[in-house]
Amino acid sequence: MNILVAVDLSPATDAVVEAARGIAELTGVSMHILHAVEAEADFVCPEGDPETRRRKVAKQFPLEQGRVQALANKLLDDGLDASALLVCGSGVEATLKEADILGAGLIVIGTHGHGAVYDVLIGSYSAGIIRKSKLPVLVVPVRDI
Repeated sequence: MNILVAVDLSPATDAVVEAARGIAELTGVSMHILHAVEAEADFVCPEGDPETRRRKVAKQFPLEQGRVQALANKLLDDGLDASALLVCGSGVEATLKEADILGAGLIVIGTHGHGAVYDVLIGSYSAGIIRKSKLPVLVVPVRDI
């Protein structure tokens, strides 16, 4: 089994990664740190095999790739098995697609807890993952960050 850790690169990211780290340390599973970028109108999400798509997205979004890679490198430095993944697409769909490709057994996500009105008006990434995932989902509540 491995864990897909979906991060938004907000200040909440560290808490989400730390929750997944605890599971990985106890079980010895691999961690995939994933960030999904929504492409601007002038960038079309690449086609092809997953690895080719990821390389093209990383080249287009070097800042985000660097931040996700830094998270994975910290875990690697601590002796954990981790990788960084930057993908293109709608957050929920891209996350679930990568979880399937990677054969993940668990998805770890954070929630900012904005409330029901915010979720209705804006939508909630975490609620979308919970509703659509066929895998277990660990939701890390992150407030006051």
